[in-house]
Amino acid sequence: MSRILIVEDDSSIAELERDYLEINGFETKICGDGNTGLREALEGSYDLMILDVMLPGIDGFEICRQIREKKNVPIIIVSAKREDIDKIRGLGLGADDYITKPFSPGELVARVKAHMNRYARLVGSGKNELIEIRGLKIDRTARKVWVNGEEKNFTAKEFDLLAFLASNPNHVYSRDELFREIWGQESIGDIATVTVHIKKIREKIELNTAKPQYIETIWGVGYRFKI
Repeated sequence: MSRILIVEDDSSIAELERDYLEINGFETKICGDGNTGLREALEGSYDLMILDVMLPGIDGFEICRQIREKKNVPIIIVSAKREDIDKIRGLGLGADDYITKPFSPGELVARVKAHMNRYARLVGSGKNELIEIRGLKIDRTARKVWVNGEEKNFTAKEFDLLAFLASNPNHVYSRDELFREIWGQESIGDIATVTVHIKKIREKIELNTAKPQYIETIWGVGYRFKI
């Protein structure tokens, strides 16, 4: 049975999420504050995590950031913060989805299932397990990246985006297409996070970010991986 961690200080919302998830066959655990939630997230074994943002102690953004440094697991932020900048921040920190309150419990369950299925496909895919191009080495199975023999640290979404582009070289993708492919949803104003992720990836793999040799910007269209 898949296990889901819920970090939410509003007990009525947490219990609603728990009830709908357990009805659909998931095992859940609730943490009501940020400190406890972060500790449980790092020490426990979960298949997906649902984080509120405004929590006592450590907020959900910081929990997301610290989880991403240690674990590759789907993260869904559920928050009353509705501004685009908050969504971009959450996705930029490595969250897989951002749902605003109030929300439909049925939609939450559907998104949980979709993200778990997406992760299963990404982790289990045997396509182009090892990609090597001009000093860049990407191991899709181990989810590791080396540049001229030096291992680089990537967040889950940075790795997914790099691996997708490298697996489909010379194909130009728009930011909308990349957002749908990697985040698994329509952009609805969130495509700026694609630009942020591309910038971070370039900082890690390019010798000169002003003249990238791997990920090229096609102005007015999108991005492509050059071989």
